Amino acid sequence: MTEFTGRYLHLVKKALTIAALAIEGQPGPFQSNSDLSDMKALLDEIIENDAELAYYARAARIAVLGAPD
Repeated sequence: MTEFTGRYLHLVKKALTIAALAIEGQPGPFQSNSDLSDMKALLDEIIENDAELAYYARAARIAVLGAPD
């Protein structure tokens, strides 16, 4: 697997968080539960702590929903 550092790692974390939030927001037969599960597992591996998770979750809500909360 490719290893990302610095800005690239930040972008991967942010993209995964945004994608997971977008998938969660699309319930029904077209929601890809396996992708969502894999994205969350990968985020668990690369996010270092709860504060960092909160940062990326907030950024994802802003990107997807247009508001932090």
